[in-house]
Amino acid sequence: QLQLVESGGALVQPGGSLRLSCTASGFTLDDYVIGWFRQAPGKEREGVSCISRSAERTKYANSVQGRFTISRDNAKNTVYLQMNSLKPEDTAVYYCAVRWMGIATLTPFEYDYWGQGTQVTVSS
Repeated sequence: QLQLVESGGALVQPGGSLRLSCTASGFTLDDYVIGWFRQAPGKEREGVSCISRSAERTKYANSVQGRFTISRDNAKNTVYLQMNSLKPEDTAVYYCAVRWMGIATLTPFEYDYWGQGTQVTVSS
């Protein structure tokens, strides 16, 4: 059974850090493009970061460039999103998703299978 599970979301103060995890079961994450997305209340889902199959290519939204880092741990079948210098505008539900075929992009509709999301709240 295919499953993607996000974890690591929490309430954090501005300037703080979090590491989100996206763990797969039923398939090997390293074989596919993985993306991180977020959706704030009343807003559309937006791409945050993505990583190619071999981890040789990563992409970031302009709003998180230099603050967020995506990485893979193949032994744990997990993709991480390290988030530093968090801002209130980073508050959202964060989702990971897999793209079975194609290149790494930040376009949500190009991804095929999604996790349930984890809440990140940045507030003092």
